[in-house]
Amino acid sequence: MFCSLIFLSLRFLLLLLFTFTSFSSASPSVNFPASDSRMDPLELETLFKIMETVSSDQSWRTAHPNPCKPGSSWIGIECKSSGNDNLIHVSRLDFGVPPNPSCKSTATFPSQIFQLPHLESVFFISCFTHARTTISFPIKVSSSSLQQLSIRSNPALVGLIPFQLSSLKSLQILTLSQNLLSGTIPAQIFSLSSLLHLDLSYNMLTGRISFQVGNLKKLVGLDLSYNKLTGTIPSTIGQLGMLQKLDLSSNKLTGRIPETIGNLHSLVFIALSSNELKGLLPKGVSMLQNLQCFLMDDNPMFISLPSEFGELQKLQELRLANSGYSGKIPPTYSKLSNLSTLSLQNNRLTGEIPASFGSLSHIYHLNLSRNFLDGVVPFNSSFLNRLGKNLDISGNPGLCLSPSEANGFNLGVNVCGSNKSGSSILPWEKSEAHQQGIPRPLFFLLVLLSTVISVALSNI
Repeated sequence: MFCSLIFLSLRFLLLLLFTFTSFSSASPSVNFPASDSRMDPLELETLFKIMETVSSDQSWRTAHPNPCKPGSSWIGIECKSSGNDNLIHVSRLDFGVPPNPSCKSTATFPSQIFQLPHLESVFFISCFTHARTTISFPIKVSSSSLQQLSIRSNPALVGLIPFQLSSLKSLQILTLSQNLLSGTIPAQIFSLSSLLHLDLSYNMLTGRISFQVGNLKKLVGLDLSYNKLTGTIPSTIGQLGMLQKLDLSSNKLTGRIPETIGNLHSLVFIALSSNELKGLLPKGVSMLQNLQCFLMDDNPMFISLPSEFGELQKLQELRLANSGYSGKIPPTYSKLSNLSTLSLQNNRLTGEIPASFGSLSHIYHLNLSRNFLDGVVPFNSSFLNRLGKNLDISGNPGLCLSPSEANGFNLGVNVCGSNKSGSSILPWEKSEAHQQGIPRPLFFLLVLLSTVISVALSNI
């Protein structure tokens, strides 16, 4: 939850920054005197062709013969004066989301947008939904001023990401998310040195992440999640010194996290969940002192829980579920005073829950279920009341709850000293079965068998 808010906030701040920059350099069309609202005839004709290709809301030529003239423009278009030719030029176009022009069912991608030399921002949101279309470029591309290109949530947008996008040298925000784009990410994209945000998530992209990603020195957000990318995370990722958000989750990435990740001192959010990453985490993780969210569920790690996370004082969300982690929970995690979410479920963790976890005053969601933890649950009634259903410690047969804290709480563990039928339940460290050397798997089986028999007897 918290990390989702960080992601949305980062996107909003980038959009706000870009909007402010555009606004400060442009005057809205409503302020133009009628005598100064002339457009270049070629640019006007290009604009009408774009509108006719995408939208059938109205007859654009007859309803808006001078679309940048005050009183004649429509919602979804912005114009500005260039100051050089005494003409007004289209600077922004929005399609697909009300109250902007809607897209007709036969809408296809208008390559003419790359022939509007003063266009700075263009948005196609849920626009290409029926007729299959691709991102195409005209044979001749005008000198482009485009700074933001957002093409999102278009189920009929297919094909490759065109390498010609690399000709848009002013581009700062490139969003091609939630489409059906396929093929590899063209390496030329990574030559866009002005890029601040690159989002290619939720497509069907394949191949490796090019080492040339390290060329994007100004990049603040990189999202390549929910594709079919393979190979390792390139070490050049560590050259992105301004990066705040890195999301590579839900791909097929392999190998280890590169050591250079420790160079990303501005990093706030990192998501690597649902890949095939394995091996030790780089020691440089402890250098990420601005990190607030680390999401790495569902990877075949099969190592001990890294203690380095305990050194990240700003960490608020840590998700390491279903990844084969073993050993004890590092007591250093208790130093994470800002932690709100800790998900360690479905691993192979052993030992007791650190007693100092009860002092985590900001914890809101704690999931330690389906491990091999044992001992007495170290939480008092105040802690249990605060978390309520957001605490899950079930599936740990060696855990038990102190009788003094048991009333009114159903945590999926037994009460220490007794169970439903009155037979003895003890934490593993104090269990006679454990002290006599009964193998742990056999002990799990005996506990399970005892519970089944108890339930059966209570129903006779």
